[in-house]
Amino acid sequence: MSKKVRVLMAKPGLDGHDRGVKVVSRALRDAGFEVIYTGLHQTPEMIVNTAIQEDVDIIGLSIMSGAHNYLMPKVIELLEEKNASDIKVFGGGIIPDEDIPFLKEKGVKEIFTPGASLDDIVEKVKALI
Repeated sequence: MSKKVRVLMAKPGLDGHDRGVKVVSRALRDAGFEVIYTGLHQTPEMIVNTAIQEDVDIIGLSIMSGAHNYLMPKVIELLEEKNASDIKVFGGGIIPDEDIPFLKEKGVKEIFTPGASLDDIVEKVKALI
């Protein structure tokens, strides 16, 4: 990548499982992205404020708790409210196939479910930029 793309990786909600987000963060870093990981238990407001402060290009949300239909659209809504809708959002985690069309309709650019390869994630995130 010619420009260093800044990615904010975040764990919204009460989910305490962060192995996957750390693995994806490392793969993105190894592919040349600049990755900022917020840690566990972030609110949508905290995520959006950090994304704006850090001047990121894209946000990756990892959700294993089942709250994806609320948390992902809320992040996008807050980005729009703060005139930062140019920051794209992708997500991953335990997300049922039937929820993916709703999330994409709400503005989530890509969803990665268990079993997605790291190469595929990296390539699709590159394509979103």
